[in-house]
Amino acid sequence: MRILVALGGNALLRRGQPMTAENQRANVRIAAERIKEVAVDHEVVVAHGNGPQVGLLALQSTAYEEVGIYPLDVLGAESQAMIGYMIEQELGNVMPKEQQIVTMITMTVVDADDPAFDNPTKPIGPVYDRETAERLAVEKGWSIAADGEYFRRVVASPQPRNIVEQKAIRQLVDSGVLVVCAGGGGVPCVFDKEGSLHGVEAVIDKDLASAELAVRAGADLLVIATDVDGVYQGWGTPGQAFIKEMRAEDALNAEFAAGSMGPKVRAACNFALATGKRAVIGSLEDIRGLVDGTCGTAIVSDSPGGVELD
Repeated sequence: MRILVALGGNALLRRGQPMTAENQRANVRIAAERIKEVAVDHEVVVAHGNGPQVGLLALQSTAYEEVGIYPLDVLGAESQAMIGYMIEQELGNVMPKEQQIVTMITMTVVDADDPAFDNPTKPIGPVYDRETAERLAVEKGWSIAADGEYFRRVVASPQPRNIVEQKAIRQLVDSGVLVVCAGGGGVPCVFDKEGSLHGVEAVIDKDLASAELAVRAGADLLVIATDVDGVYQGWGTPGQAFIKEMRAEDALNAEFAAGSMGPKVRAACNFALATGKRAVIGSLEDIRGLVDGTCGTAIVSDSPGGVELD
């Protein structure tokens, strides 16, 4: 079975942890052990988030005043290489020695007229208290938004429309290579009127891009790994209830938190509707159960799938 595993940010950095290379390495090592549980028996593609990392790179860029601040697309590519290096190396340390692993810098095409560019919603970088966040917003011209009890910088998050390297990724997987790609949703790019590709100032939602790639790579299952055991109705309320399975046709009309579970449910629905196959949301610790169907929240569809994408 071909599985695309989309790693949440918690797989790289726990909330509140200092963003040190050592902390990220330790978390990636744990993630690699989990992925190995299914990668030894299945074809696996690994995608991952980059919100904390790309935000940190942006902060570091502002500290050097001799040159202008690097744009987010360039920082996104840098974060893909940094995180991919760690994942590739730690997977190589636990997988059979004959398993080839490749990290691919991935570009994701978005629409230049996407309304998201006028409505920043994607959190990046570290968390701040309200006072610090509001001060930085004034000093640096940021948009900020609440993230739980904290605040973070938010940037535009346009919808993914295509994966530039999709054919190369599929060819590698067909050849038995474990591919790490689409980091941070891929580097956001647009085509101009002359057909040239250019980066844009944005960060794409990792889960939506992972679903897009899962369809195009011919995945049989999309696993969206996060830090909770699945999707809950009424999360955070006394009456919260675990949801074992949802029909994509119904889930698209349900309300979930826009900054956390909402994009994951939508991504799972996109995959299920496009392919007629199962997507599952749950804890990385339960990855074997997510694959076997005994853990997490499954998203299924009555659609026969087979949607053709450009």
